Amino acid sequence: QVQLVESGGGLVQAGDSLILSCTASGRTFYTYGVGWFRQAPGKEREFVAGIAWIGTPANYAESVKGRFIISRDNAKNTVYLQMNSLKPEDTALYYCARTRDSYSGGTSDTSNDYDNWGQGTQVTVSS
Repeated sequence: QVQLVESGGGLVQAGDSLILSCTASGRTFYTYGVGWFRQAPGKEREFVAGIAWIGTPANYAESVKGRFIISRDNAKNTVYLQMNSLKPEDTALYYCARTRDSYSGGTSDTSNDYDNWGQGTQVTVSS
């Protein structure tokens, strides 16, 4: 069973940057795509960014396009989410998850296409 652990969240001011990490156990993690999702209080979980198993292509929600960058280091079993120019509306619990299918070339924005969710890391952006 693969376990994903998110880290890097915190309390920042609007305009600041954060880097989230998603580190996985298991030797086959590199063969799976990874997605970042977030959920704010009282709102549905929403897709943020996804990256294919090979590192490209990447896909972004319109709300973060141009500000967030997803990348992966397969040697470290880690996927990163670089978040720049943070806004108060980015405040949420951020989760990472692995695609259900290995060698996934797409970057689905649908949560049902992912499993092995982490516990999440809280990002709070003050105005």
